[in-house]
Amino acid sequence: MIYLYIPYPLPWAGKERDTLRYLDFTVTPEEEGRRVDAILRHHGLSTSAVRRAKHRPRGLLVDGEDIYTSYPVHAGQTVSILADDKAPSDIVPFDGPVDIRWEDDDLLVVDKPAGLTVHPCAGNWEDSLGARLVAYYRRIGLSAGFHPVHRLDKGTSGLMAVAKHPAAQHALTSALHSGAFYREYLAVCEGTPVPPSGVIDAPLGRSEDSFLRQVVRPDGKPARTHYEILRPGSPFSLVRLVLDTGRTHQIRVHMAYLGHPLAGDFLYGTERPELISRPALHSARLALTQPFTGERLVFTSPLPPDMSELA
Repeated sequence: MIYLYIPYPLPWAGKERDTLRYLDFTVTPEEEGRRVDAILRHHGLSTSAVRRAKHRPRGLLVDGEDIYTSYPVHAGQTVSILADDKAPSDIVPFDGPVDIRWEDDDLLVVDKPAGLTVHPCAGNWEDSLGARLVAYYRRIGLSAGFHPVHRLDKGTSGLMAVAKHPAAQHALTSALHSGAFYREYLAVCEGTPVPPSGVIDAPLGRSEDSFLRQVVRPDGKPARTHYEILRPGSPFSLVRLVLDTGRTHQIRVHMAYLGHPLAGDFLYGTERPELISRPALHSARLALTQPFTGERLVFTSPLPPDMSELA
């Protein structure tokens, strides 16, 4: 089977295909007689996505006709699954700027400013990246929920991928920490680590005396961070970091464990509001494979002024 990414409306489509997002797959001779649900799961659709679609009108189609999940397909047929959200997000929209670096029918890549939370939370119930994107979706007439592929801390700036529907979120999160999904960070740390490059391999878990702090502990979850000093200095150095895992606060905890916490890190280092108002961490490079077209997407974001002034 190959992925078929077709602009809408399709020649055989009903009127609803002008606005709804379908994922389309062409059946190969090797897949003759296989069930629709087996084919969709083989190509990255989750069981829950298939289940949601089968309970919706025209949720599963073969050559534009309604079918059931056990329907046996034939070579050359087109299998389609309805992938968009069936209801708008329950996040209250907030009109605020969003720096969108890429957008297609399945995902966005945004450049998040420091100080903006990803989700609504205590102290930030109104304004968040999720609330801004929901407002943007309403402006363009898209009924979609907020489906982040990964998260950035409130103080972390830079690139972040957001799916437009659950099927895309499942496919992209499944690719995290693989060659298909690459994230690179820049940070400013206190002092200059020795050696100038290496791997921090130290398991992380929650601190027993804090619901927020993470610590290195032998019974924690595996966590590996690659680091390289790009610009050594005193009192601060510029560091490039790549994650093998994605634990909460991983870079911040690992750099503090190395003895070189991030500049301005109130939780794992020393708060320095006169120098920088947040932990000096920036998501600078993001590369991913569009899960339904196979296109390789690569993005970079320059170091923000508040960090470049330090190192």
